[in-house]
Amino acid sequence: MTDSTVKTSVAERVAEATPVHLARRIRGLSDRAIAWLFIAPTIVLLLAINIFPLIWTIYLSFTNYKANRKSPIRWEGTEHYTDILTDPEIWHSMRATAHFVFWTVSLETVIGFGLAYLIDRRWRGHGFWTTIILIPMMLSPAVVGNFWRFLFQPQIGLFNYGVSFFTGIDPSSFQMIGDVSLAPWAIVIVDVWMWTPYAMLICLAGLRSIPDYIYEAAEVDRASSWRRFWSITLPMALPFIMLAVLFRGIENFKMFDLINLLTSGGPGSTTEVASITLKREAFESWKTGYSSALAIILFVAVFGLANIYVKALNRVKQR
Repeated sequence: MTDSTVKTSVAERVAEATPVHLARRIRGLSDRAIAWLFIAPTIVLLLAINIFPLIWTIYLSFTNYKANRKSPIRWEGTEHYTDILTDPEIWHSMRATAHFVFWTVSLETVIGFGLAYLIDRRWRGHGFWTTIILIPMMLSPAVVGNFWRFLFQPQIGLFNYGVSFFTGIDPSSFQMIGDVSLAPWAIVIVDVWMWTPYAMLICLAGLRSIPDYIYEAAEVDRASSWRRFWSITLPMALPFIMLAVLFRGIENFKMFDLINLLTSGGPGSTTEVASITLKREAFESWKTGYSSALAIILFVAVFGLANIYVKALNRVKQR
């Protein structure tokens, strides 16, 4: 039995199983109508999950609505936006967010590219070590947060004893997540440990996309390894490096779970990034309208910066 016979028999069985009135309606539809019929469920799901909550959040940001009260909703206008943009605590959380995003993205990109460059050399055992490096990225943020909280314990944590072994400092003399000056760096260390493999994979894809004949031509011209790196490897892998920066920057700007598990924004408000502030305003102070306005401001900030960055990325790709 040929494939065409099988396909015909299947089509015939489907046609026989279709009710007559439904078959007549389908025959009367155009290809465009049938296409819309297939994508309609996806569009409805998209509107229900993404578009409607966004529109509802925008509406609530102009009101005094509080989720824990049934008082009448009063229109506040742009009062929430004015209060947020002039609130020193909000700007403090934005500075904490900028500190976290800058250092994590910088370190993850540099270390990730370095690891990708080493793995691309295809030395013996590189497959095994690649798998080992990818393990942190596969773990849940909840597992990572609790795991590192235990490591950072000054009395029994292995991190303090490791620092003491190399520096001679008393392991109980400092607390990574309890000290004002060390807590921001504690969350940077954990995020870099967890997400550097992600940046490494993107950079590795960029290195593997470089054709071998380019390196062969450079060897014929007797270009040194250093010259090949600066003139071939880095420029051709730059779009992928920038892509890693974009993805990690967006994710870290809205980072919540890892920081909440490690420090909950403390000590004090040292590590209170914008997402932690948003959670406290929405679910502790129950200022739903105020927190909605803050969410919209964060969305506009991320969306605007991402658009500017994507335009720069496109220019690099066109070179």
